[in-house]
Amino acid sequence: MLLTALILMPLLFAGIVAFAPARNARGMALLGTTLALALGAFVCSQFDWGYADKHQFGAAEPFVWFPALGLNLSLGVDSVALMLVLLTVLLGPICVLCSWTAITQRVRTYYSWLLVLQAAMTGVFCARDVIFFYICFEFTLIPMFILISLYGSTNRRKAAIKFFLFTFTGSVIALAGLIYVAWYATTTSGGRFQGWTFDIGALESAARTMSLRQQSIVLLALMAGFAVKVPLFPVHTWLPLAHTEAPTAGSVILAGVLLKLGTYALYRFVLPFVPEAVVEYAPFIGVLCIIGILYGGLICWVQTDVKKLVAYSSVAHLGFCVLGLFALNNTGITGSILYMINHGLSTGALFLLIGMVYERYHTRSMKELGGLASKMPVWATFMVFFTMASVGLPGLNGFVSEFLCLLGAFQASSAWGSGLWGSLGLQPGATPGDYGPWFAAVAGVGMIVAAMYLLYMVGRMVWGPLVEPRSHAHHAHGAEDPNALPRDLTPREIGLLIPIAALCIGLGIYPKPVLDALQPPVSRTIAHYEQLRNSPRLTPTAPAEHASAQDGEGAP
Repeated sequence: MLLTALILMPLLFAGIVAFAPARNARGMALLGTTLALALGAFVCSQFDWGYADKHQFGAAEPFVWFPALGLNLSLGVDSVALMLVLLTVLLGPICVLCSWTAITQRVRTYYSWLLVLQAAMTGVFCARDVIFFYICFEFTLIPMFILISLYGSTNRRKAAIKFFLFTFTGSVIALAGLIYVAWYATTTSGGRFQGWTFDIGALESAARTMSLRQQSIVLLALMAGFAVKVPLFPVHTWLPLAHTEAPTAGSVILAGVLLKLGTYALYRFVLPFVPEAVVEYAPFIGVLCIIGILYGGLICWVQTDVKKLVAYSSVAHLGFCVLGLFALNNTGITGSILYMINHGLSTGALFLLIGMVYERYHTRSMKELGGLASKMPVWATFMVFFTMASVGLPGLNGFVSEFLCLLGAFQASSAWGSGLWGSLGLQPGATPGDYGPWFAAVAGVGMIVAAMYLLYMVGRMVWGPLVEPRSHAHHAHGAEDPNALPRDLTPREIGLLIPIAALCIGLGIYPKPVLDALQPPVSRTIAHYEQLRNSPRLTPTAPAEHASAQDGEGAP
């Protein structure tokens, strides 16, 4: 019942906070998220990180059972899901503490929805049933919509509506794809109704027997929903606005966890459900990733709003993440999962630092801020550190995951034998080609672009002559204003950043325990694709033979 408690505990405290006196709301929210973090650490200590069971999850916990509807809402995690759960519960108390002085109105509403959001995100990673997954996946929209629309900046309502419409529309299309797979699983080759099931493992086995045409339709539906959540180019336009207008904690959750719901769904559903379609269209998805990497980097070059710059950098970074995921080899998928964690840490910390500056100066414009190292040396130290982690400096966490994603993309060709791009001719007349090295080379240019705009940002804000907004230059941090925050970071703010910095260093210097823990589920995913290489159904054939084989395959 540990996973059940991880979901219910934030919900319980959300109810307590909603009806508690406003002066106690912060403390109760901090207590709830801290207890969830402690429980998550206990689950981590009890988990068998090296299990070799063929099932994709660890021990399941029954939650709710409706046999007539085929709903067996149970919970379970593998090492991938548990790491993302740990990231979620780690950022919980950090988000509460970073809002300690920033949120002064509607305090109970704010912290209640923050706790509800944590429960929904945890449920996404723990779900073993498609319906429970989708309920949690969709329910994350409501708390985030409220946090942006009530506590965001001047353009918050437009940002909240755009965020909701984009993600809700995509999710409905993804639901249609999942329901189609569930319907397919209910029938045998004779067309007899077998009863509904929404168990992820059962649907995975059924979906892999579909024809290439059917898998392609399901792939399109799932990508339409999950690519918006990532977000992948060209359905990314909601993200910069939502990031810019959201409160600091909202931006941290968006970057740290909410975007990972999309990449996790790609890993959990797209790769194992429709492997043939993934092999067929992986190069096209790779092109979208490359466009997102370069487009996001070039947009960052012209930004003057530092928060919008970091927001667009997420489009580029998650392009690397999805590129590694669709490399379809052990190196790329492992790097992609590690990228999910590392991006949540380093980019989440950057949004924390930007929020701390905004709380003092009430501006995010690089035209009005500069040379802050002279007044805020501790803040400047953390800013340089987390920027280097985001750039991918060797020795920090960003380097490991970015390198593995690029290496996986480079190896995604028939020449290396570790990828399937171009090694199978699924369409009539298709000829194998080595896509991987070219994709890695272009993505490598994106790494250079990312380093340039992030270092430019640091150079403008941290170094050079001191630049402050005119309305704040003489009293924002001076003795004249007794209510102003101190010039530099407070012990509370430093305490928020130290654990994230420690993880960035640990994952950069010694990532082996995490990489080893990822191997069982990643190897299981890769096994599906290794089977394709020797499958008579998918062995490249002459056009006529291939067409004949396609006509008779995959009937329900």
